[in-house]
Amino acid sequence: MKTMTTLACLAILSSVQQPPAGPLIRENATVKLTEHVWAIPDFNVGLVPNVGIVVGSKATLVVDTGLGPRNGETIVREMKKVSANADVFVVLTHYHPEHSLGASAFAGAKLLMTRVQQQDMAERGKQIQDTFASRSALTAELLNGVPYPKPDILFDREYRLDLGGVHARLMWRGPAEMHTRGDTMIFVEEDRVLFTGDVVMSQRFLAAQNTSSIATWIATLDELASLKPARVVPSHGSIGDATLVARDRAFLRMVQDRVGELKRAGKSSDEAVAAVVADIAPKYPEWGNPSGAAAVARAAYAEAR
Repeated sequence: MKTMTTLACLAILSSVQQPPAGPLIRENATVKLTEHVWAIPDFNVGLVPNVGIVVGSKATLVVDTGLGPRNGETIVREMKKVSANADVFVVLTHYHPEHSLGASAFAGAKLLMTRVQQQDMAERGKQIQDTFASRSALTAELLNGVPYPKPDILFDREYRLDLGGVHARLMWRGPAEMHTRGDTMIFVEEDRVLFTGDVVMSQRFLAAQNTSSIATWIATLDELASLKPARVVPSHGSIGDATLVARDRAFLRMVQDRVGELKRAGKSSDEAVAAVVADIAPKYPEWGNPSGAAAVARAAYAEAR
């Protein structure tokens, strides 16, 4: 049996004792995904989104803006390394602060938004901003006094943006709620790159709400799969391909079927959640603690007939 050296033990102890990374987008971390598309990975750090930069011959589109203006300014600097376009558009996958509240850093950019996402900001934004700010001194500093952004272009179900040589298709699939009411997905047509927001996740369980419609979520994933994306960029977690969509769909369908059976058998919501956490969630070990599946199970139970 091998014994660890003192240096090895100290290295492990140091890694254990290190505090979690702060919610800051990394400088000099931008990676090229395809001819027109770059991403700034989140490195699976909480409250940091995967950021997209889509560059055409006429304009640039940025997908998500980080937690507050300091993060937004980092994205602007990274954007300028890969694009010299004067015209810039910004789209937010949803209203949560790590996706939306860096928008003020994009001076002169045009912000596109679904009407429902604007409604989310007006009705729910302040509460979640205060919640995020209470998590640490750093999050409080990043969000201090930051207003929600005002859209320049509002759309309903879809909007197609011509960036010059490449087109971005912005999609909203309500009115039923998935992660939020205003979830917006972006498909870069020529490059077949899909930005999913929190409708698709990697390295973690999908974050449902009590009011989420699992049926709508599954139907939306079916539509996203039909686009046959070559690269899939979830809001959080590692960037992948269409298997990310398929894996989330399989999980949702498995939960939907199991919970429906239990509800029809007279089991309570708590019993159905316990069954999902015990029997289904462990099939997805890369997503972390099985209790993360509870929110999806509760939403599925509420919707089941």
